[in-house]
Amino acid sequence: MKRKHEMPFGAECLQDDTVRFRLWAPKASSVAVHLPELELDFPMSKLQDGWFELVTEARAGTQYHFKIDNQHSVPDPASRFQASSVHGASEIIDPLSYEWRDTEWNGRPWKEAVIYELHVGTFSREGTFAGAEAKLDYLSELGITAIELMPLSSFPGERNWGYDGVLPYAPARCYGRPEDLKHFIDAAHAKHLMVFLDVIYNHFGPDGNCLWLYAPQFFTDRHRTPWGQAINFDGPNSRVVRDYFIHNSLYWLEEYHFDGLRFDAVHAIADDSRPHILTELAETIHNKFVDDRQIHLVLENDDNAARFLRRDVHGNPWWYTAQWNDDIHHVFHVLLTGETDGYYSDYADNPAQSLARCLAEGYAYQGEPSAFRDGARRGEPSRDLPPACFVSFLQNHDQIGNRALGERIVSLSNPAAVRAAMVILLLAPSPPLLFMGEEFAAQTPFLFFCDFTSELADKVRNGRRAEFARFQQFRSPEAQARIPDPNDTATFVASKLDWASLEKQPHREWLRFYRQLLRCRREKIVPQVKNIVPALAQYDVLGPSTIRVRWALANCGSLELIANLGQDSTGLRNKPDGTLLYATGTNYAPIFEQAPPFSAAWFLRT
Repeated sequence: MKRKHEMPFGAECLQDDTVRFRLWAPKASSVAVHLPELELDFPMSKLQDGWFELVTEARAGTQYHFKIDNQHSVPDPASRFQASSVHGASEIIDPLSYEWRDTEWNGRPWKEAVIYELHVGTFSREGTFAGAEAKLDYLSELGITAIELMPLSSFPGERNWGYDGVLPYAPARCYGRPEDLKHFIDAAHAKHLMVFLDVIYNHFGPDGNCLWLYAPQFFTDRHRTPWGQAINFDGPNSRVVRDYFIHNSLYWLEEYHFDGLRFDAVHAIADDSRPHILTELAETIHNKFVDDRQIHLVLENDDNAARFLRRDVHGNPWWYTAQWNDDIHHVFHVLLTGETDGYYSDYADNPAQSLARCLAEGYAYQGEPSAFRDGARRGEPSRDLPPACFVSFLQNHDQIGNRALGERIVSLSNPAAVRAAMVILLLAPSPPLLFMGEEFAAQTPFLFFCDFTSELADKVRNGRRAEFARFQQFRSPEAQARIPDPNDTATFVASKLDWASLEKQPHREWLRFYRQLLRCRREKIVPQVKNIVPALAQYDVLGPSTIRVRWALANCGSLELIANLGQDSTGLRNKPDGTLLYATGTNYAPIFEQAPPFSAAWFLRT
């Protein structure tokens, strides 16, 4: 089977061995296609509304630039591949040259989702799509059902988290060619694994974005973002801009057969028009694939905007399947580490209450004022939404990598507390997410790294050190100098997983623990997820670190959790009701009158 997404821009291979080049360049007077191999320029015809087009004989693999007003040679903003760099020539790719083998694959239901987030460059020793593919059996045996790749859009240099991408249609060459990525996804589907992709529609990276030269209408001064000028989703000429990103989603889902997308920091997408770009994007995707296969769309949204997660009468998403639940991460982190700096301060007063509310209702903040945000109200009511709307995690790339030294949770907390937290998270009805290496308590950090040059490299290095200067441990120049330089190759290498550690304890025991939990989830929890009745979950706070949560089931039964993340036992007012599904250790008394320190137990009543 062959797959191709038809795009109204870029270099499209046609059936008669010609290629149609198309570029939106409203600021340009003239545009030509430059072929470095022939050292020739082919003028493009100027069409209406800022479009330029050329149809000519060309073959897949040919390198090309767009030459703007005989002055600037720029890559194709819809380039399917950059063989050298984001500043170099684009390559004509024929998507129909890849023969897909996953003809029977239609995805998996969301209730089965156990997500594993990974960075392709640091996940394996090779740091490539092929290196990640070699680990698919390992992930399947672990109990993972969905792999989430950190962003792949081409970025400057040889290493990056991916959030500095400037060519969102071109998979980064340092990981392999487009056909290597397709082969990875094909192989994952053969092992019954979904593959999701993290995409960024709120900004372009600081180096390599040439759109301002010939299409400044891509940006607007009407809104600002943490990265500067906002992308123009709602002003004059915004139709082309909206289509550029909508086609990007369709492209990854159709041409690469991804099973879902995770949309980065959508709270930073400014759009005062109707429909909002997020609404139009989701509706377009659903209309495209509604009868084809299961597609899952996940948001990262600091606004806790529950309206985007609405369900229809059958319980299916109107727009988005789920959202990353930062609230549950933050409150777990406070309970496990005692840290209350920055945004953690919003969860310091009553963390047990916040944790219980997250488990039962989704968000901890559902419209309450946030002290960290100077009293601004945050969030919308989420109690009526099913648990499947909220992706839970104890670690992810941000929460590790945005620490000065990239420490993982096992370096910051009592291991017994971490185990109890994972019994809560991995057996709760909400879909869990693991960050690569978490399952074997990796000791390698995940640091912030990039590959900028000259002044930009200095700005990133100095800015990162200044960012942490407000913390007591990094106030001195000597302490700041210990913060790894993001541009140093050694920072990237230090972030690579140490797979050899799996031959040693305690890493092997941690892996066994995670496998056991995920097997329990698959066999005992997933069959009950569909029976959970939204809006009927109840919770009690039994102590400073002890909670009790009960989810009502449609068959008049219940799923119940009793958990204590503190170091002191807590008495139970009422005995648990139901059959014990899983408990930490063997120190859970048969009469269940106490919640022991660092413990969690699950019960099912049918």
